[in-house]
Amino acid sequence: MSVWGARLVSVTQNTDKTTEHPKGHEVSAADAVANDFTRRLLELDPALATELGHPGHETEYGDNSPAGHEAHVALVRETLAALDGVRGADEIDDVTIDAMRERLGLEVERHESGWVAAELNNIHSPAQRIRAVFDLMPTDTEEQWRHIAGRAANVPGALEGYLASLRAAADDGKVAAARQVRAVVGQCRKYAASGTGFFAQLAAGAALDGGARLPADVAEALGQGCSAASAAYAGLADFLEDELLPQAPEKDAVGRERYALESRRFLGAVVDLEETYAWGVAELDRIIAEQEAVAEQIKPGATIAEAKAALNADPGRQLKGTDALKAWMQGLSNRAVADLAGTHFEIVGPMLELECMISPTQDGGIYYTAPSDDFSRPGRMWWSVPEGEDTFTTWAETSTVYHEGVPGHHLQCATAVYRRELLNDWRRNICWVSGHGEGWALYAERLMDELGYLADPGDRMGMLDGQRMRAARVVFDIGVHLELEVPGRWGSGTWTAEKGYEFLKKNLDISEGQLDFEFHRYLGWPGQAPSYKVGQRLWEQIRAELKAQAEAEGREFSLKAFHTRALNLGSVGLDTLRRALVA
Repeated sequence: MSVWGARLVSVTQNTDKTTEHPKGHEVSAADAVANDFTRRLLELDPALATELGHPGHETEYGDNSPAGHEAHVALVRETLAALDGVRGADEIDDVTIDAMRERLGLEVERHESGWVAAELNNIHSPAQRIRAVFDLMPTDTEEQWRHIAGRAANVPGALEGYLASLRAAADDGKVAAARQVRAVVGQCRKYAASGTGFFAQLAAGAALDGGARLPADVAEALGQGCSAASAAYAGLADFLEDELLPQAPEKDAVGRERYALESRRFLGAVVDLEETYAWGVAELDRIIAEQEAVAEQIKPGATIAEAKAALNADPGRQLKGTDALKAWMQGLSNRAVADLAGTHFEIVGPMLELECMISPTQDGGIYYTAPSDDFSRPGRMWWSVPEGEDTFTTWAETSTVYHEGVPGHHLQCATAVYRRELLNDWRRNICWVSGHGEGWALYAERLMDELGYLADPGDRMGMLDGQRMRAARVVFDIGVHLELEVPGRWGSGTWTAEKGYEFLKKNLDISEGQLDFEFHRYLGWPGQAPSYKVGQRLWEQIRAELKAQAEAEGREFSLKAFHTRALNLGSVGLDTLRRALVA
């Protein structure tokens, strides 16, 4: 993905159908527990059901209040207890049980920490998710617009529950850092703005498929719902600014205990944080050296910055406007799918379709949303373009398209949705581990380099720039939150947010708007950003172990077979992945 760090995927669209018996794997006791958990989870979270393509809850939200959090963790605990009495019937069940115990056990730990109720950051908290569900709601028919109007009318209730959780967490001494509170205040004000805000624009631009006007009663309901939603977001901004901000700590670092828990959340693996930090420093140095070598290819004697300037000045590598960006993304994605299907990967049927989109928001970042269960809504790559930016360079973003599309997130997520003969509902549609998913997407970028798709020095420089950014995030994220020593190359003393910002400016070649967004993201979502590069490291280690096993046994190592076997597991924690693949 991407900056979003969380996957939006899909679950069955026919609630009257039970899961079919997969070929070679009968629906087992473990599957029954996983499927029941999925069904009940979606009852608790109707917005998630919509995001996953599940019908029947198109206007509702779940309970974001403390009572809602308690209901969720009660379901998790009940499911873990049910798993205690289950024995796996085969290797597929063994992975299900291993993965569920790891993921759900961690949910209990996070709930008991008290920080779930305090969740507030600039990218992935209820403040954004309550609004973001509208991006995936269809807008073709009168009925679909009635659903949108109904959900807009329910935004105030969803935000009120969230506000209650923030208050309860604050009473317990848990408040997000002031920097995050201020960032979310700004986002809420934009969502709520009269005329230009998200909800005002949603109502103003509403039309049926083909451009026909909405019926008068639907338009009226939509206008009222959007007005209520705008007012609710304005109210949330007031609460954050007037009540929560005075209680918010100025310090951004979350400390070792909380960071270690969040690192496990995003990796599904336990890592030595100091060793990982030292590896990140060394990996950053290695990538910079690689960039210097590529700069010499682009322009003999040039520095990295001079080589990039030459690439930016090349008219053949420039795109003007979001229409051109969208068309270029789609063309590159289509070529990758056509080339890789059947050669290095299994890409079949509806998995072949990938739609590239410009996001309706301007928060910054690039992300992927997976197809609905019947693939009527295709997998989509979204580009959120900050306000005022309209020039894009292809060399810098070619590997990003591979990261979000094929062989990155689209191949990974669409495979999981497609393989219903192997995976239960939870594994196909609910379980998502950032280190697994984002690690795979970074692995996919490097793989495309191996396969010759980044032979152009400019495109390779772009890939290396992305890898450099991800390595720098390992250093920044662990360093700042654990307040470790700054490496000599980058300064002195212990890390602070301010030192970290200057460090990011030197290593992330992105616009000022994107840099500010990323800086806030890393500070407010501890452990998530390193999961990309650390996840890639673990994927590459597993591949190397399997290759060494094959060679020791006199067998040929098949890259395609490795990819197929690994992707057919769905997204699981990286410790679970290793146990499943490495004998």
